[in-house]
Amino acid sequence: MKKAIDLMQKIQIAIGGLFLAIFFVTIIYQMFTRFAGISATWTEDVTVYSFIWAVFMGASAMVHEKAHFAFTSFSDKLKSENIKKILAIVISLIMLVFAGLMAYYGVLIAKQFWNYTWVNIPSFKRGPTWLALPIAGVTSAIYLIEHIYSDAIFLAKGGSR
Repeated sequence: MKKAIDLMQKIQIAIGGLFLAIFFVTIIYQMFTRFAGISATWTEDVTVYSFIWAVFMGASAMVHEKAHFAFTSFSDKLKSENIKKILAIVISLIMLVFAGLMAYYGVLIAKQFWNYTWVNIPSFKRGPTWLALPIAGVTSAIYLIEHIYSDAIFLAKGGSR
């Protein structure tokens, strides 16, 4: 199971990296066309929607690495590894609720905007753009469940791996 989750994260990082590259290339192209006096309005939509995918894929992948936004000032002061693991489980449970809500409402948003078209590229639909939300929510939930399981095993073994 660990290998499948690690592979899922690598795929997610690759997708996020691809969209980040698209974002940067279109920004550079947009700057060049504006400087040259050429109209390339399609770049606005591409940059916004590629940024959305890059951010949500990257954020979810960082949940797996436990490299997401965190305040450690409190947990750093704790002496007991068991207490730190209990705190980590509580935090992961709170994040799991958020990930579940993100997945649920992400599906609703994607459905709602499915047939809306991009402003500057009317042949493209907005729905697939918003699939980044439920995908990030579901993958974050998977990563968090793995963390909770790992921390619970640590505690069940009396604090040793």
